Amino acid sequence: MGTGRTLNKKPRTRPTKSEGERRRRDKTHVKRLVALGMDPEKAAKLTTGAAREALKHPLKVKKAAEKAAAAE
Repeated sequence: MGTGRTLNKKPRTRPTKSEGERRRRDKTHVKRLVALGMDPEKAAKLTTGAAREALKHPLKVKKAAEKAAAAE
């Protein structure tokens, strides 16, 4: 009894997303934001979507971090 073509199609053979991998990606995003100059506490409180959105515009993040540092 062979497996046939059904189990060799791409959607069936694609690996499923895991919780651990998602958490690893989220931690990496936060580290990248901190490297851009964002306050670590502020970066940790961001939602996943907000962190990803911020990483799409790194120059804005840098400017905002510099502005916040100058205000202190």
